[in-house]
Amino acid sequence: MADPGHTDLMNFSSDTSAPAHPKVLEAVLAANTGLEASYGNDAITRRLRTHLADVFGTEDFDYWLTASGTVSNALALSCFCPPTGAVLCHAGAHIAVDERGAPEFFSGGGKLQLLRGPDGKIGAAQLDEALARINHDFVHETPAHVLSLTNLTENGTAYSVAEVTEYAAKAHAAGLTLHMDGARLGNALVATGASAAEMSWQAGVDVLTFGLTKTGAMGCEIILLFGKAREKKRELEARAKRSGHMPPKMRYLAAQAEAMLAGGLWLELAAHANAMARRMADGLQGQGVELAFEPQGNEVFAMLSDAQAKALRAAGAVFYPWMGGSQRLVCSWATTTDEVDAFLDALKS
Repeated sequence: MADPGHTDLMNFSSDTSAPAHPKVLEAVLAANTGLEASYGNDAITRRLRTHLADVFGTEDFDYWLTASGTVSNALALSCFCPPTGAVLCHAGAHIAVDERGAPEFFSGGGKLQLLRGPDGKIGAAQLDEALARINHDFVHETPAHVLSLTNLTENGTAYSVAEVTEYAAKAHAAGLTLHMDGARLGNALVATGASAAEMSWQAGVDVLTFGLTKTGAMGCEIILLFGKAREKKRELEARAKRSGHMPPKMRYLAAQAEAMLAGGLWLELAAHANAMARRMADGLQGQGVELAFEPQGNEVFAMLSDAQAKALRAAGAVFYPWMGGSQRLVCSWATTTDEVDAFLDALKS
């Protein structure tokens, strides 16, 4: 699957460390001809609507392109969470742990209310308790306006369609908007066998940050507003402009998305990354290494001893320590069986 020139063996640091897929680069180069309208009014960005409609099985949506998942999440949440409100999310969610307060900054002070739950997922009881506490009439409270789910979670686990549907129904009954951080949505869909439609608007997702960067793009994320959430499109554009995230030459972002979505390349690449993670997980367990979480996507969390981790790093392996004492190994579209096997051989020796 990887490009023949790819020689960085045993680098499992992140799927963002992987190169862009050649078809993405070809698409960007093909877009680099002639003059086009600015700020998303170009032919490629307009044409992207057709691809998104095909992928998500609906015309009832609006969209906006950005270059990073952080700004996609922060922009999307800021449209639905006022400065005096809150977003419910898992304590280990990317928006809570890895975005340096961007959601709070973009919303002008909106708060994140952190919930717990096993395997990186919000627990049903914890959600019920948080929803029951909401009281917009109590001036001393910071009432929640949004529920944010991450799929895949930060622990590499996947919410099922049934779980998303259940949580969406609870959120909507409490008057909340449901946001999904889909930085690794493709990996979640491959893992669960669900379609993009089933996992998003059909399950009750109102706003989706659809990630393609980790899957194989250079840097392309799409904010999707479904159904009634489309009413926020103009506000989303205004916030994007104000924050400096209205790309003048958006056609280059759209070209990446078009290359990934046309023909299902994004799912093909996600499936390969998941398969490499499964190979890694099976190999680790075959050597008696315990896994912190059951791998459901392209990430493996291995409970390596300090001595094992040190020896593997000395052998040239790159990976990061994770919460709970595990070591995170991330596979990408560019990961090869040789890389995985080299890691396993180094562990064995």
